[in-house]
Amino acid sequence: MNIQVFDKPMCCSTGICGPQVDQTLVSFASNLDWLRREGVVVERFSLSQQPREFALQADVRDALQTMGTDALPIIRVDGRIVSQGTYPSRELLASWGQVAAQETVPAATN
Repeated sequence: MNIQVFDKPMCCSTGICGPQVDQTLVSFASNLDWLRREGVVVERFSLSQQPREFALQADVRDALQTMGTDALPIIRVDGRIVSQGTYPSRELLASWGQVAAQETVPAATN
């Protein structure tokens, strides 16, 4: 199983940097790390850092030509686009990775 993520241009590879971090990106990065620990091969590409990867994939290139960056993020599973324009939930990622979804553990409160 191979999951590829083609992200919008970001300042770093995960988008988890700078003074105002998008919680969606934090959760998504955590979910991808979890998938890796479950044995799923995960590759993540940023348009600003790895544009060649976008150009090499005909379906990704076509989506960008049709929709522009609104198509991003593009999620591919085993070479097939399964999602465009939104960061999928852990449950969707788990189903694509063929692993059992685990509930996200809430942060401890004081």
